[in-house]
Amino acid sequence: MRILVTGGSGYIGSHIVLELMELGHSILVVDDMEKGNEKNLFPGNDFIKGKIEDPQILEQVFAQKIDAVFHFAAWKAAGESMTDPVKYTINNLNGTNALIAAMVKHNCDYIVFSSSAAVYGAPKYLPIDENHPLEPENYYGYTKLGIEENLKWYYHLKGIKSANLRYFNAAGYDPKGRIQGIENSPANLLPIIMEVASGMRKNFTIFGTDYETPDGTCIRDYIHVSDLAKAHILALNYIMSNNECLTVNLGSESGYSVKEMTDLAEKIVGKPIPHNLGPRRAGDPAKLLASSAKAQNVLNWKPRYSDAETLLTTMWSLYKNIKV
Repeated sequence: MRILVTGGSGYIGSHIVLELMELGHSILVVDDMEKGNEKNLFPGNDFIKGKIEDPQILEQVFAQKIDAVFHFAAWKAAGESMTDPVKYTINNLNGTNALIAAMVKHNCDYIVFSSSAAVYGAPKYLPIDENHPLEPENYYGYTKLGIEENLKWYYHLKGIKSANLRYFNAAGYDPKGRIQGIENSPANLLPIIMEVASGMRKNFTIFGTDYETPDGTCIRDYIHVSDLAKAHILALNYIMSNNECLTVNLGSESGYSVKEMTDLAEKIVGKPIPHNLGPRRAGDPAKLLASSAKAQNVLNWKPRYSDAETLLTTMWSLYKNIKV
């Protein structure tokens, strides 16, 4: 198949491209490269530099027959979305709506959408399943929910079949070492720890040590990016085979605390990783854990690489070679 991957040189997008390449698909990557990495543009794939909200770029893309879309082109910093909502409206909402309109115009009926656990907001119960109330607490989460709702309408009105994949905390790197470009300006814990360990940052802060958890620090559900990539392929196969939409969580169902991850990272890198202890951040719940039962049952998907040691080891194998 001819497959479009928006944001395909970014952290998650590049791992999906690898999966698609292994399956022999013809791939077109579109990326404005603001968060992408040229090292993750692989030989043999086509590439167009540009923004998906640009009508000329979309016409250039869909001038060729596109069979399916994997959509990763979005801003994703929750805090920034609260201070610069216009940026997130233009890219996340307007850009995706323009992409969907181009799909309708050019008879492309399948899209796998990179959604987020941010659509749920603060947990009402744990683990969070797909029936949990949808009450995002930041504008980023709202944009993801808005796109999901829009895709529902386009299924009923225009027959667009979508898979909405709600990630928890993506981490790790390709276990085979094929990814060479690191994530640009990460906002999540594990890449920040790796940046400190490799000398790219001086230190990091553990926010909150007085939560009602065994060691007082937040507990989060981490999912290896290669496990995510496999789920995306299975999701596309599902919506194409069944001609219906799909919404599933993608998490490991295992929780690790900030302190656990910091201690294990120090063991793996073989040295102390400088960090400070700070107060809680507003809006950070003590625990976030996913239920991925639906993905496991419907897609026959199971995480292979999402244990803490594999997550951190595959990251350090890349970060340790960075020249500062």
